[in-house]
Amino acid sequence: MHVFVTGGSGTTGPSVVAELIAAGHSVTGLARSDVAAARLESLGATPLRGSLDDLDRLHRGAAAADGVVHMAYGGDFSDPDGMMRRDLAAIGALGRALEDSGKPLVVTSGTLVMPGGRVGTEKDEPDTAGFAVFRVKSEQAALDFAARGVRVSVLRLAPTVHGPRDRGFVAMLVATARQTGVSAYVGDGTNRWPAVHRLDAAALFRLALEKAPAGSVLHGASETGVTMKDIAETIGRGLGLPTVSLTPAEAATHFVNPFMAGVYAFDGPVSSALTRDLLGWSPTHPTLLEDLEHGDYLTAPAP
Repeated sequence: MHVFVTGGSGTTGPSVVAELIAAGHSVTGLARSDVAAARLESLGATPLRGSLDDLDRLHRGAAAADGVVHMAYGGDFSDPDGMMRRDLAAIGALGRALEDSGKPLVVTSGTLVMPGGRVGTEKDEPDTAGFAVFRVKSEQAALDFAARGVRVSVLRLAPTVHGPRDRGFVAMLVATARQTGVSAYVGDGTNRWPAVHRLDAAALFRLALEKAPAGSVLHGASETGVTMKDIAETIGRGLGLPTVSLTPAEAATHFVNPFMAGVYAFDGPVSSALTRDLLGWSPTHPTLLEDLEHGDYLTAPAP
């Protein structure tokens, strides 16, 4: 299968591109810079120069492919509405290129769209007033193409996709601990975060592309929920720093901003049981705490 990929040169994207190529697929990847193009070429993919704003380029890339994996999501995070509009436009361009073809389109979302406080499943409705509400409209726009002859699936990734050179939420926690001299969690720290190793996530993207039925919602979480206290204590031990509990008010100034403090206090466990049964996905790589102890989180430069 010839696959068109957006976001293939990001943090998780290169692992997905490598997984696809190792499985015998060929890949063309959207590249908005010379660095991105070189990264894709080093993986064995063919770069297509352009950005998510180049809707004609997205349409042509998708139309020339046997399937599409859409991972790119960017813009100004101070303008989430603008990012959402950009993503909706990109999904529309990709989906229209595949209409009535039966070809696969895998669109990335996140498990933070799920309601908090209980274990969310793939069959549960997303929270239309939560942290990741800007992803909900993108999910629906993608799933609407199932009725238009596209074998579309939505893959919700855990908020922590961990692995070497991570620049996400956990890497930010490590950086904050270094800067402040304490490894912190909010409240009693029993709130849970799903996690998945980057290579396990890459395998799930491939499986979704190859065989997810139209209209599938998938959860990319190999761990239902790791408590934030366990994460903070592992970081503290590794850096030789004390672990402390913060009130919500204290967290609002300790972390990057009040929004991030709320995210780190969120209890968002999810199940991936239906995804595993549907696609035969079986994660095999290290857990988040194993990666914190033995990976490069505590030795790599701060993001």
